[in-house]
Amino acid sequence: MPLVRHPLLSPAPGTQRELVSLHYGQPGGQKAYIQASLHADELPGMLVAHHLRRQLDALDAAGQITGEIILVPMANPIGLSQFVLHGHQGRFELTTGENFNRHYPDQIEAVAQAVEPHLTADAAANVALLRRALKDAVLASPVDTELQSLRRTLMGLSCDADIVLDLHCDAQALMHLYTETPCWPACEPLARFLRSRVALLAQDSGDSPFDEACSQVWWKWAARFGQRFPIPQACLSVTVELRGAADVTHELAEADARHIIDFLRWRGLIAGDKPALPDAVGDARPLAGSMPIKSPTAGVLTFLKDVGAEVKAGEVLAHVIDPITAQVTELTSPVDGLFFARDFVRFATAGMRIAKVAGREALRTGKLLGA
Repeated sequence: MPLVRHPLLSPAPGTQRELVSLHYGQPGGQKAYIQASLHADELPGMLVAHHLRRQLDALDAAGQITGEIILVPMANPIGLSQFVLHGHQGRFELTTGENFNRHYPDQIEAVAQAVEPHLTADAAANVALLRRALKDAVLASPVDTELQSLRRTLMGLSCDADIVLDLHCDAQALMHLYTETPCWPACEPLARFLRSRVALLAQDSGDSPFDEACSQVWWKWAARFGQRFPIPQACLSVTVELRGAADVTHELAEADARHIIDFLRWRGLIAGDKPALPDAVGDARPLAGSMPIKSPTAGVLTFLKDVGAEVKAGEVLAHVIDPITAQVTELTSPVDGLFFARDFVRFATAGMRIAKVAGREALRTGKLLGA
């Protein structure tokens, strides 16, 4: 199993960070790319990657890996080192304030113009051509900051993959997924294997997060070329929310890693008997129907409902208590839906998002992701 070190642009003399990728199998067939903890303070994915590495090592030794699998066990060395007053700051880069999971560069139009004279009626040949051109464009893109070099490195490893899994977590949450609507048919089996309670679907949610930067090139190229050239949705890219930030246990991580291996075997990247498709334990809903619950006032936050509850519009989910006036503010669900995520902070500030309920109707517009 080759281990490759990718130096990032040095931010200061005497300072050098690197990204490490583990490579299994051989190029030429299907390719899967899996990365953990792009938000560096979200640690369940790092432990899942540890168990994936053990399982992939054994499969590799047995000669069972028939595709190409790249595992990045820690996708954000910048954020991993950011501590302020003993608090880990792994979501935003401290220099720019930018979210590590936003603002991935767009090579769609440049690649389309470069390859258009060479596209044909052969869909598979078109996919191969576009993948080569996209990777060349990504690797040739200029960078002038350490953060930009991290984004370029991650995209260079992943942009030509058939399957991209970006392992994250919420604060306190059920297992759930984010993917683009055109990816849902290919994602639905993954949701079954991972026992996901809900998959949240959008088509371009805004600010170019990593998973969408990998998948949306295909539906955008298909729209651009229309009926002239067949362009399939050649990348399934999914943000996997591995429950909550404190769900860092060997039992959960080993099972999650095994379920990912089962999916890869089901997809044909690993030899052996194809596993049976598990029964679905959840469904897909529009990301525009995932409603944030905000606190209009500050105070001590206490929840009346646990994640996993099916709630009705108007049902009280939490109280915010002003310790000076003793005023109790009720926070209610705006829709019927699944109460799938909540914050672990127990003092709410005015305007703070404290929870999310996944409804079935698309009600929001504009940028659909949080900061």
